[in-house]
Amino acid sequence: MATKVVFIAFAKEDEGTRNLFTGQRVNPSTPFEFTDMSVKQPYSSEWKEKVRTRIRRSQGVIALLSSNTPAATGQLWEISCAVEEGVPVHGIWIEDNYRTKPKEMGSSPCKVWTWAGVADFIDGL
Repeated sequence: MATKVVFIAFAKEDEGTRNLFTGQRVNPSTPFEFTDMSVKQPYSSEWKEKVRTRIRRSQGVIALLSSNTPAATGQLWEISCAVEEGVPVHGIWIEDNYRTKPKEMGSSPCKVWTWAGVADFIDGL
């Protein structure tokens, strides 16, 4: 199975969940492989240009969606950027009682977090 390049868009408040999500890729029983291109530290200047470059280099974007997302201007911009660049976006709800899809995602799907669902998206890239 080929390793895919994926950008993870997440709210800063959800960094712990992002770490768990991306850490799963090293588990030998995980049915997918990907290289994480997400921004680990905020850029001090020209960050949009740098993020756009990372998104362009990615085969897909996974947006980790939570109640923090509506106020996460950086995450919402990353999602919009991916849609503008034609990079496939897949939303994953990371809170049990939160199911609000950001308008920035357009027609991109949002699903409950399952490893099989993540694998389907990554394998389809």
